[in-house]
Amino acid sequence: MSEYKTMTKEELLTEQEQLLKRYNEYKAMGLKLDMSRGKPGKEQLDLSNDLNKISDYIEDGVDTRNYGLLDGIPSCKKLFADLMGVDTKNVIIGPNASLTLMFDYISQCYTHGAGDTPWCKQGEIKFLCPVPGYDRHFTILEYFGIKMINVAMTEQGPDMDAVEELVKDSTVKGMFCVPKYSNPQGITYSNEVVERIAALKPAAKDFRIIWDNAYCVHDIVDDGDELLNIFDVLGKYDNDDMVIEICSTSKITFPGAGVSALIASDNNIASIKKRLNAQTISYDKMNQLRHVRFFGDAQGVLNHMKKHAAILKPKFDIVVKHLNEELADKGIASWVEPKGGYFISLDVMNGCAKRVGELCKEAGVTLTSVGATYPYSYDPNDSNIRIAPSFPPVDELDLAAQILCVSVRLACIEKLVG
Repeated sequence: MSEYKTMTKEELLTEQEQLLKRYNEYKAMGLKLDMSRGKPGKEQLDLSNDLNKISDYIEDGVDTRNYGLLDGIPSCKKLFADLMGVDTKNVIIGPNASLTLMFDYISQCYTHGAGDTPWCKQGEIKFLCPVPGYDRHFTILEYFGIKMINVAMTEQGPDMDAVEELVKDSTVKGMFCVPKYSNPQGITYSNEVVERIAALKPAAKDFRIIWDNAYCVHDIVDDGDELLNIFDVLGKYDNDDMVIEICSTSKITFPGAGVSALIASDNNIASIKKRLNAQTISYDKMNQLRHVRFFGDAQGVLNHMKKHAAILKPKFDIVVKHLNEELADKGIASWVEPKGGYFISLDVMNGCAKRVGELCKEAGVTLTSVGATYPYSYDPNDSNIRIAPSFPPVDELDLAAQILCVSVRLACIEKLVG
């Protein structure tokens, strides 16, 4: 099959007629398929059912049912410290959602500053946002009225030439990053990119990077990507205070009942604990202990994630299979085949993504809102679509992927024939 852009109008109309026949057959099935969010499927959730089989809540003489231990129980701090390659003193254990930790830290900087004047008293401030990116990051920034600046992603991570230039502006106060298996592209930052981020010299002395390492152990293949530990290199550039790392068990155990963790320098830990002392008595220590007992140690987490991979890999394979079979030779779409994470990022011909979303919806397939992977829900090229393969059962996913591909082809033909 020729690339669509080389076909005559008559050839495209013939192709459109054949595709519409397929599309209408799907539409007549009255389907209701969901690929909108990166939620674990039931099989994945079932892997952690034994988490609740605990009757003794005493740990090292501490009753975890009671008050105390603001920054988390020692054994849970150690579990995350070992997993992330840091010292336990630099770990704070948080609530079930890492999103809460990120929101609270931005709020702290906004109202009380990051070692400087509160952001709310500095006039217009800005954040760098690698795109396509995670919509929840953009929502946090929009809530506080922080101006978002797009930074293009490359195959190695954010465009660092652009980042290094933009941070010369003292109103640029930070950047959100998903450094391993980025949401949605599944790109892991190269060692060079991590090193260049660690070496940044921003004009703003209160510049902070939110290192949202949500997929730190979420490999779906044996030879998963390796991410350089940014805390191993920050010290070389006297930038220890620049990064706040976040992670959680949301997609490891239960999204609604997991455990999150924040990793930061001594100075940042001290300022965050000062705020926590006013904000809460402690987070759920019983749940922290449940997780420690369930996993045992960091290796236990990695062993558990292999079970997740066995469930997720076939789902990713199904989507990639249909993308390759239906779109690879058409010259109308591109994608990255990730080695982990929760998403596949599909870029279609400029000006066609919203139409793809409409066609999918009409045929009973729900996608992430088109544009959500960009700040203010505005994709300037109208080209990016985030695919979330994790939640649907395999048979539903197979059908949803076929409908997606047919919708992409139809939308692009419509664009080409005018």
